[in-house]
Amino acid sequence: MTEASAERQLRLILQDFDEERRNLQRFQKATLNLLEDMQEDRSRLDQTQRALMNILEDVEVERGRAEQANALLEAVNRELEAFSYSVSHDLRAPLRAISGFAEAVVEDCAPRLDDEGKRYLALIRENAHKMGQLIDDLLTFSRVGRQQKVETQIDMAALAGSVFEELAPQAAGRRIEFVVRPVPPARGDRAMVRQVLMNLLANAIKFTRARQQGRIAFGYLAELAGGAYYVQDNGVGFDMQYADKLFGVFQRLHPLSEYEGTGVGLALVHRIVTRHGGRVWAEGREGLGATFYFTLPEGDNP
Repeated sequence: MTEASAERQLRLILQDFDEERRNLQRFQKATLNLLEDMQEDRSRLDQTQRALMNILEDVEVERGRAEQANALLEAVNRELEAFSYSVSHDLRAPLRAISGFAEAVVEDCAPRLDDEGKRYLALIRENAHKMGQLIDDLLTFSRVGRQQKVETQIDMAALAGSVFEELAPQAAGRRIEFVVRPVPPARGDRAMVRQVLMNLLANAIKFTRARQQGRIAFGYLAELAGGAYYVQDNGVGFDMQYADKLFGVFQRLHPLSEYEGTGVGLALVHRIVTRHGGRVWAEGREGLGATFYFTLPEGDNP
């Protein structure tokens, strides 16, 4: 090998060595970058783990609060149930005594009573009965929020017909046309929904009393509020400026002397419908009747 060839060979070896050194440097740099990325990822993972731990701690704290709230709610419900029973028992006893003594006076002392005395005793018995009805309505109202809801498919047309038939004695001797229009089934607690129809139809019967021909309809408007049931009558109606008062406890738009009632029925309707996730409202005009609307979860069409 000549000196020139040896020199070229050496240069080639040195070039190869240089290239390998540069490759090694690039590899080292890439390795360092990778290690830095891994360190950043590990730091992010640590932060994520700490955040998850904080979230889990918060969830545990909230769960503990929820358990305490549920326990408190159960205790309150038990106290309310005991209170309701006590109110029912403690108020009914004196009412029964008042009514009973008034009846005994009428039976035993009738010959010595004038007409005014008999009228007073009749008023005592009548108001004792009203007080008993008020107690019943308030207890029903208070229990709706605690009563377990059992959801089933409800044939609303059949239920409305059954309720009106049950209320028919209240309309004895009157001419009332009751129409059930096509309505879809609903889903809800049948006993509660029955109470809704019982109150709305009873009101319709009551407030059409002054009409020579009462007309009451139960139907459904699919285009209204996504679908709403309604009870419509041609009764005395009401002034719409007081519509927001209709569903409050003890709220009355008509004199008790003209139309009996405890002022709890529509409040009960509102509570039941609201508990089913629906809403209830009314429209009316004085002397031209009223329409009460309510929504319920849809049932399965057959």
